[in-house]
Parts: sequence; structure tokens; C-alpha cells
Amino acid sequence: MIGLISTTAAGTVARDRLAAAWPGRTRVYEGPVGEAVRSAFAECEQLVCFLATGAVVRLIAPLLGDKTADPGVVCVDEGGRFAVSLVGGHGGGANELARAVGDLLGAEPVVTTATDAVGLAGLDTLGLPYEGSVATVSRALLDGEPVALEAELAWPLPPLPVSPRGACTIRLTDRDVEPGEHEVLLRPPSLVVGVGASKGAPVEEVLGLIEGALREAGLSPKSVAELATVDAKAKEPGIVAAAGRLGVPLVTYSAEELAAVEVPNPSEAPLAAVGTPSVAEAAALVRGGELLVPKTKSQARPAMATCAVVRRPGRGRLAVVGLGPGARDLLTPRAAAELRRASVLVGLDQYVDQIRDLLRPGTRVLESGLGAEEERARTAVAQAREGHAVALIGSGDAGVYAMASPALAEASDDIDVVGVPGVTAALAAGAVLGAPLGHDHVSISLSDLHTPWEVIERRVRAAAEADIVVTFYNPRSRGRDWQLPKALAILAGHREPTTPVGVVRNASRPDESSRVTTLAELDPATVDMMTVVTVGNTATRIIAGRMVTPRGYRWQESTQTRTQEGAQ
Repeated sequence: MIGLISTTAAGTVARDRLAAAWPGRTRVYEGPVGEAVRSAFAECEQLVCFLATGAVVRLIAPLLGDKTADPGVVCVDEGGRFAVSLVGGHGGGANELARAVGDLLGAEPVVTTATDAVGLAGLDTLGLPYEGSVATVSRALLDGEPVALEAELAWPLPPLPVSPRGACTIRLTDRDVEPGEHEVLLRPPSLVVGVGASKGAPVEEVLGLIEGALREAGLSPKSVAELATVDAKAKEPGIVAAAGRLGVPLVTYSAEELAAVEVPNPSEAPLAAVGTPSVAEAAALVRGGELLVPKTKSQARPAMATCAVVRRPGRGRLAVVGLGPGARDLLTPRAAAELRRASVLVGLDQYVDQIRDLLRPGTRVLESGLGAEEERARTAVAQAREGHAVALIGSGDAGVYAMASPALAEASDDIDVVGVPGVTAALAAGAVLGAPLGHDHVSISLSDLHTPWEVIERRVRAAAEADIVVTFYNPRSRGRDWQLPKALAILAGHREPTTPVGVVRNASRPDESSRVTTLAELDPATVDMMTVVTVGNTATRIIAGRMVTPRGYRWQESTQTRTQEGAQ
């Protein structure tokens, strides 16, 4: 919950905007400001105070305890110009809250946390449990000192400027070890504990068995991702309570799913009881991994619980990111976040140059030139399979004549794939021209490098016969100068010479140019590969110099009728 506190009329207006935008996430505190701050500090995970920072500092100073437990506090000034992350920048989430408040209120987020200020991923913000000298190692990273990364298993970490060796170390491990003096341990959620239990097994027995098995195997409880069992035990109190105390979800599988898993220690007892020869081992192994602890029974007499522990490999992550048509303000916030998250960036060199300034220190860039699309797709998937967090970039929307299709054709279900949409060239050009895509429309690439011209021509002819607005991508290059005239001739066989045509070059970029002409007057020689050509349908009109395709023919007719009646 986010506590909201204000004392002035202007602050109250801004406060109420947050409350309206985030229903269910906020609570307004009224009354004397000191009492309101004390109550919100005790009851909420975060606070937004519409007060001067000096006043808030004095009010919260006696309340501060531990930075890992204190709420994050953000201050917004009287004019609503700045959202200041005051305390709890990482642990309390104040830095992200300041950015969110800034986005909503139009205020400038002020974040002074050193790692955030230079774009470095904070070791305490990676979403992984951590131990050790976070301040010391972070300071070394900030100062450019060599910091070693020792990853005992592959995991999709964000970019970190690490070296093969260094006086400080970041160690990614699920083993139960103590951090060194200049070391940070990151605990990946790599361990799955399969659990079986007799009816009424006490939580102390289940939990004691799990903790003992992990301890004997030298594994950290902080790396346990989930407990797993059979559906029949989904509500067994001892198992449910054990998962709760460990702070992990309880995942269940059907007896049929578990019976299909090959295990080293099957048994007749669970087969008779729940329909599978293994619960603990099968539940831990059902989604793959390395069996570290075979089926182990509790020490109670009679033993009422069993467990097994599996290490699942980290799944690499591939984000296929659309950068939009080129303008920075048409790059979506989600795309920017994925670029910051990726430790490996794969892309066409000229697209990499567009967003290089957004990358975090330590990002490994794998760039190549034109004509290497399939190779870039294979490279991105291969990097994800090695356990990295990868961003594969393309212009416009990566799923439209771009990198998503070759990448997804290469990828299998051994990696996580995320698609990040972008503003396409057709949409960017359409916005420049007016509203040419107001009704049914189709995009067709005229490049026959990968698609036979016979197929392209058949599609153009179908669009012409169906009276659909057509946007041509890749319309003309020095080596392909006849395809556009041919396509326009096909359309001319079904549309009037006066049909509006929009031509936009470098949509949304500084050297953008556009013009609206007609099917008869368009000179294909004025078009190149940086141009998008949009040909209207029989209903498209030029109104005040803009292309407009009505939303429907009936709508168009009623509009024309009203226009004519108004003129009489």
C-alpha cells in the first residue's frame, strides 16, 4: 500500500490524481501531518509526501530503523515539478516510485542513488536474494575497479561491468556458503523441492526434513524456488504450511504426469495411495533438472514425509524488441526497459547506434550489417540458450518484416521469449498522412529477395480486387526498380487514376518528408527503400491535404448526405 499525505490545496490536487490513477494501491492520510506521517510509515510499504523534503526529513528521522525494512519515501514539491526519492531507493522501491509518480504527474524524478544515477544495475535490485558486502562491491563497480563474476550456474542476469578477475567478487550460487570479505552472493531460484507426505504430517516434520536435506547437501534455502507435490496433496496442511514458512509457492501435478517421470527410487506405497510410484522425486523432476538429493525420508517413527531436491537450469530470456520508426519519443517505455535489462544486445549496426545510449554498462553488443538477418536470429537464440538475458532489436515492430519471425522459427521451448511491440512504419506514415488506414488495410513488401514475385503479385492483385488500402514496404531500390510500377499498374486496373496515394520517407525522423498525390501522378522514381507508399481504396479521399479513408461505406454515405444537406 502507498500512503499519500498532503497539507496544501495544490498538494491535495496532486495527491487525489495519484489516488484516482492507482485505485486499491493507495491510502490517503488526513489530519495533523506529523500523525499522518507516523501512521503511514507504520502501515504502508511506501509513502508519497506532498511536502518539502526538509519537513519530511524531520518527520521521518525518528522513525527510521533498517533500510531493508523501512518504507520507500518520495517527496513531491508544491509546484509538482519534482518527485524526489528520499529514502528506501532500492529496498523500499522509492526510486521506481519516483519515476512512476513523475510519469503520472509530469514531474521530474530525482534519484540520487549512485548506481541508478549512472545506469548501473543495483546488486540489491536484481530480484534475487543477496548476502555480503553490497556497498563495497557496488562502490568498486562505480569506481571502475575490476569486479569478478563467478557464476556457478547460468542465469539471465542484467548487464554488469565485470571482469575475469578482481579484488571484489559477485558470486551466483545456490550452495550454502558464506560470503567473503569483498564478495556478494546472489541466490538464484534454482532449487525445486519435491515433497510427499502422509495424511496429517505435521509442518515441523515436513519443514525439518526439507531444511535438513538442504543442509546435508550444502544447498541454500534462499535458492528454493518452489515446493512441488501431487494434486492429491495440494491441501495437505503440513505441506501448505511448509511452503508458507519458506516463502515459496506450492506447485502440484496430476498423478498421471508424475507417473510418466522416470525416477531412481519408485515405490509401491505412493502408487497405491495416490496413483503414482513416486511423488517427491517425480514432482521435483517433472520439469527437468539435475537430481541433487534423492528421495529422503524424515527421521520420525513412523516417517510421514519424504522430499527430493532438483536443480533446474536457468532459462535464458530472449526479448524481441521493436524500436519504432526511429524517433526516440516513439520508442515505448517497455522497449527501453528491455534494453536496460538485457546483458546481450543483438542487432543491425545502424539500429544499435540509435539506442546505444540507453544500454547499461556491461551490456555486450553483437552487431552486424545488412543482409545478416538469419545469422542475427541464430546468434540471439544461441546466446539465450547459454542462459543470458538477450534483446534482439528491429525497427518498427519486430514482428512486421523484421526479426521476430526468423528468431521464433529458430527458438524452441528451452528459452523464454518475450515480444515487445513497436510502432510500425505503416502506422508512423499513416499518422503523417492523416487517416489512410481508417478501414481494412494490408501491408505488402515488394522485395522479392525472399518471396517469389509471383506470390507478391498474387497478393497485390487480391488486395486490388478486394478494394483494400495497401501499404507497400521495401517499394524500390537501385537493383529493384520495376516492382513498384508493376504493383501500381495492378491497382490501377481496379481503382480510379485519382485514387489518393501517400508517400512518406523516413517517417518520424529528422529528415522526414511526405506528400499526397494520386495513383496516376505518382512517379516511382521518387521512391526508395526508406519510403512507405500507401495507396487508398475507392472510398479514400483527400480532405484539407490529408488522406482519409472512412471507417465504413455507410458512415461515408451518411457523412456525405449531412454535408450536402448542410450546403442546401
